[in-house]
Amino acid sequence: MAGITIARPASTEYVPYYATYVDQVPEGDVLGLLRRQVEATAGAVASLNDGDADFRYTEGKWSIKEVIGHIADVERIFVYRALCFARGEPAGLPGFDENEYARQSNAASRPLKDLVDELRTVRAATLSFFSGLSEKELLRRGTANRNGYSVRSLAFIIAGHERHHVTILRERYLAGLERR
Repeated sequence: MAGITIARPASTEYVPYYATYVDQVPEGDVLGLLRRQVEATAGAVASLNDGDADFRYTEGKWSIKEVIGHIADVERIFVYRALCFARGEPAGLPGFDENEYARQSNAASRPLKDLVDELRTVRAATLSFFSGLSEKELLRRGTANRNGYSVRSLAFIIAGHERHHVTILRERYLAGLERR
C-alpha cells in the first residue's frame, strides 16, 4: 500500500453529529490507526466464547456479536460513500437505520470468530481503498442522507466510530461480563 497521509478534515467537511467520532481520532496517521485498531478490537473480544458474545449489558441493547457486525456494516457503508464521492457521483446517497440493520444482520446466529474475521476483511478493503486515493479524490465531496461529506472525513469517521464502540464494549459489555 502506498504511504499516503490523509490530512485531518475541517469541521465543515462532515455534519456536527460526526464530530464525536472525528474528535476521538488522535493526530497522526489515520490509516496507521485503522490498521492497528482492527487488531485491538479483535484482541478485546478474543477470549470470549460465543455464549459470552451474546451478552447484552442491558435489555434492548445489541449483543457483543451485533456490535462487531455493526462496526463492519457501518464501515462498508461509509467506504461505499467514499467510493461514490471519490468518483464524482452527483446523486445523493440514502441514509440507513443502524438498528434495523443490526436486527436484520443475523449476527446472533454466527460465531464471534467469523464476525471478527469479517471485520478484518472489511478493514483490509478499507485500507486498500483509502491508500489508493489521490489528494484530489480525498478532497472531493458528496451527499448522503441529505448531508455533505468529504472523502477524507469518512476515513476519520470510520476510525472514530470503531473507537466509540470499542470503548462501550470495554466499559459496559466486558465489565458487565466480569461482574456476572
